[in-house]
Amino acid sequence: MKVLLTGGSGFIGKHCLAYLLQHGHTVVTTVRSNAKGRECLESYPEFSNNLSYAIVEDMARSGAFDKAVQSEPPFEAVVHTASPFHYDAADRKRDMIDPAIMGTTEILRSIKRCAPSVKRVVITSSFAAVVNFQEAIPVYTSEHWNPITMEQALTNGQLAYVGSKKFAEKAAWDFVENENPVFTLSTINPVMVFGPVTYRLDSLGNVNTSNAVFRDMILGNMRSGITLSSFQWVDVRDVALAHVRAIEVPEAAGQRFLAAAGPYSNYEIAKIIKENFPELADRLPEHIPVPDGPKSFVIDNMPMKQILGIPFRPLKDSVVDTVKTLLEVKA
Repeated sequence: MKVLLTGGSGFIGKHCLAYLLQHGHTVVTTVRSNAKGRECLESYPEFSNNLSYAIVEDMARSGAFDKAVQSEPPFEAVVHTASPFHYDAADRKRDMIDPAIMGTTEILRSIKRCAPSVKRVVITSSFAAVVNFQEAIPVYTSEHWNPITMEQALTNGQLAYVGSKKFAEKAAWDFVENENPVFTLSTINPVMVFGPVTYRLDSLGNVNTSNAVFRDMILGNMRSGITLSSFQWVDVRDVALAHVRAIEVPEAAGQRFLAAAGPYSNYEIAKIIKENFPELADRLPEHIPVPDGPKSFVIDNMPMKQILGIPFRPLKDSVVDTVKTLLEVKA
């Protein structure tokens, strides 16, 4: 299958690229610069005949993907992992929410207008589009949506980010319902994404946000005490494989997939690091307290397992593999 992958140089996108190539697909990935494109090509020399790149500098611009979605032979599927950069959200709606929505709807418009051969579209959304901060939900399913309103989202930066994820995904489903395109839509909604870094990382200071806890632990930033946070987690490789399976499995069409392996705590992460990397023990507290707090909610990940066939990795494997890649980077 010929596939357009957006954001192939990103944390999740780079893993998607690997799985697409390993599954025998021919891939064109969009990147923001020639340097990022060359990095993708250099990462997979063995797939040089099946991999190329196209530059899309501003994905929130009208018609940004018109050229990228056109190909010969034509694309059959699109995997959209890219999201707009938010350098300076001085105006939360203009600088954060609107670009997130446009970054999603513009590629759908381009596909409908310029690439009628595309039959499957998969978009990276987020559990932020699902979670309800206003009331306790014992079990989250794909039917749940974050109830945040635009008015609430504009009150602070964190809510603007959460809202942008909800509004962007909702805009995608609304597009499919209202425009009736020939392609089907699936979304992958991951929680906190851990896992090995495969993109070029010049400094640990530039590590992706969800892996920052590993960086802080191995640098000794939590030597005086572990931040007692807990949430749900998933490995980036399982998230990436879900994107690829979603274009391959017919039953994935029209589905939202909540990507969550289960709950975790920083206590568990620190314990795994201590047990598997004894040379890092002096960077962690001597006594790591067992968290004493409310248990995490449950996320229904059965569609990921049953429809996409994702066998979620255990936390230990993800932590060990992540730390190994970060230790290769000079702080």
